[in-house]
Amino acid sequence: MPFQIVNSIISWFLKKRKHQMELFLKYPIDVQNELLFKLIHMAKDTEIGRNYRFSEINSYSKFTKQVPIQQYESIEPLIERNRQGEQNIFWPTPIKWFAKSSGTTNAKSKFIPVSNEALEDCHFKAGKDMLCLFFNNNPDAELFTGKGLRLGGSSAMYEDNNSFFGDLSAIIIENMPFWADFSSAPKQEVALMDEWESKMEAIVDETIKENITSLVGVPSWMLVLLNKVLEKTGKQNILEVWPNLEVYFHGGVNFNPYRSQFKRLIPKKEFKYYEIYNASEGFFAIQDRNNSLDLLLMLDYGIFYEFIPMANFDGENSVAIPLSEVELHKNYAVVITTNGGLWRYLIGDTVKFTSLNPYRIRITGRTKHFINAFGEELIIENAEEALKQACLKTDSEILEYTVAPIFMNDRQKGSHEWLIEFKKEPKDIHNFTLVLDEALRAINSDYDAKRYHNMTLTLPKITLAKEGLFYNWLKQKNKLGGQHKIPRLSNTRTFLEAILAADNSISYAQ
Repeated sequence: MPFQIVNSIISWFLKKRKHQMELFLKYPIDVQNELLFKLIHMAKDTEIGRNYRFSEINSYSKFTKQVPIQQYESIEPLIERNRQGEQNIFWPTPIKWFAKSSGTTNAKSKFIPVSNEALEDCHFKAGKDMLCLFFNNNPDAELFTGKGLRLGGSSAMYEDNNSFFGDLSAIIIENMPFWADFSSAPKQEVALMDEWESKMEAIVDETIKENITSLVGVPSWMLVLLNKVLEKTGKQNILEVWPNLEVYFHGGVNFNPYRSQFKRLIPKKEFKYYEIYNASEGFFAIQDRNNSLDLLLMLDYGIFYEFIPMANFDGENSVAIPLSEVELHKNYAVVITTNGGLWRYLIGDTVKFTSLNPYRIRITGRTKHFINAFGEELIIENAEEALKQACLKTDSEILEYTVAPIFMNDRQKGSHEWLIEFKKEPKDIHNFTLVLDEALRAINSDYDAKRYHNMTLTLPKITLAKEGLFYNWLKQKNKLGGQHKIPRLSNTRTFLEAILAADNSISYAQ
């Protein structure tokens, strides 16, 4: 068959990349050091390069002394100048693409510069490597006898002062080589649609007629799509629609809460799940073995890595260590220097190393409290601001609170549960919920996208805590005092359910 010949040829080319990986697998520290000085040399005549005297840097220790660790807020003015058309600020080649994402403390969205080098040598290279590793582990795979279903972000591309911004997935789709469109579904014009309900319907209509062999996307959104496919077709499971489906490449949120639902939808014992670790700032790691929870840190994508032990984490004042000094099973914040012009940038993720030869990691969370169970990236600043607005508009006051996700299942969509102890309770708790939700949607564009027409997230659930619940729970746990604080946001339900379960055993203070 022609499709099988095409599959054999493409898989052979992809497998060859594995030999190139052997270089960073065998000499990881040398590859990283060489990369750092290449980046420094390339950017020495940029504004950042002149400010931090890149021409004088001849060692890693000098690099750490002269270039500070930075978060988005520190470099936002430079990025805004770049978006207004100035170039050669933090990277020598022109930057016209900006990946838009939520999560900053002082803005609804942040804009991460994406250079041509980052597109070619990081994101596109990673896409090929993702397939390379899968084919090397599954030599009989036939992905290219059909098409890969890609489920990208919610934003189309927008132009501003001759620069373009949108979800990273939209930027990648916009810049993909023409031939890549032939092996992907939906077509580019559908993949880049901005209105989600219409987009979902269009994807379903197009892909149910195709031979889909792989899936790529965020689990929460992919579940919505797959359920719509079953609705449309009247089938009992996805294999009745796409019998040749082989693998799901997933990333963006913790997959564990969704695993059982996917197994019900795709009841195939040999079906593979491959995790990837990418973000607007870069593509970092790929699962390199079947049925593994560990991700291989990719060291030749134009990204130099440093790590901050979370035991000593102090934001931009932290002391970072190079890859050569990391230890197993310790929690580290990730710092990156990239071919997109980010210098010692604190991305906010935390990881632990499960292997040092080769370097494999697991994602452990964020440097701040957060909820990202559905790709909503809700951070503490979002929650505090929304609560402030809700209290002002409903004449109420809050003493303590904590928030956790309500995970999707066969009976319900996802949501957030807010356990709140009020000092002054609102007269109408439903109105409080509506105002809180409205404020969160205005503050956080990713939350807003997931709440759109209740597609992934439904209205928050407010659970009223008894008076003194949090204080007495801390007292029961012998955790009273300034060093012990209530976790405000959690990506699991562990804390919230523990405090609710302990409720009946607590003797309440008056």
